[in-house]
Amino acid sequence: MKFFIPTPSHSAVGLGPLTIHYYALCIILGVVVAIFLGRKRYAMRGGDVDEIIDCAIVAIPAGIIGGRLYHVITSPDRYFGTGGHPIDALKIWDGGMGIWGAVALGTLASWFIFKRKERSLTFAELLDALAPGILIAQGIGRFGNWFNGELFGRPTNLPWALEIPPNLRPAGFENFRTFHPAFLYEALWCFAAAALLIWLEPQLKARSGTIFLAYTATYCLGRSWIEALRIDQAHHFFGLRLNEWVSFVGLVLSLFILLRRHRRSSGVALHHD
Repeated sequence: MKFFIPTPSHSAVGLGPLTIHYYALCIILGVVVAIFLGRKRYAMRGGDVDEIIDCAIVAIPAGIIGGRLYHVITSPDRYFGTGGHPIDALKIWDGGMGIWGAVALGTLASWFIFKRKERSLTFAELLDALAPGILIAQGIGRFGNWFNGELFGRPTNLPWALEIPPNLRPAGFENFRTFHPAFLYEALWCFAAAALLIWLEPQLKARSGTIFLAYTATYCLGRSWIEALRIDQAHHFFGLRLNEWVSFVGLVLSLFILLRRHRRSSGVALHHD
């Protein structure tokens, strides 16, 4: 008998009048890990760790709002189309968080708070300190998708395939039992990318902000091929899913800035020589 990854039969647990969703617990755990690692890395740079908390207070809710807004805006039919329920757009615990919106609005909110008074380090150094932890948080958060029975790819019979219950299978795939565990691929990619950034950092000795740019590039690279596996409903442009285009643009922009920085630093070094 082949081994497959099962989809959990429960996505929440009831404690008296409260219902605790595992998706939310994964998000919370990811945030805790990101703050813990970010504080450690910020302190190693000589920064005041309280500044991490200052930013987290606004960045976390802003990131959740931004992530949900991106998901709803890019998947409007699910909530406002035929048979959709607009009120479901508020049900974050049911899944549906766009990483791009979360990072964008969370970063913007952090910048706004960070710049309001004098800080021990620059905002770019703050982003560098947080980058690996953000990747780990994203990886942990993806296990919330597993509990919700979502974020899977094309059908497959590989030993690590994800078994999806009939009621969660997309239209046209009702007769397939197992699928690529896209949530797991992305989680492992995020963990590996975080380890890579931490390992490379002492060797890069680059300008502030380089680690965050490398985070953007590595995540976009992984997300591009993982997104190509997905079969859930999405808007397509010129044959590619919207998130594939976003990943491609993010990858190209971050690599362009990194290359430009490298050329500038090489030019300065040659000038000094």
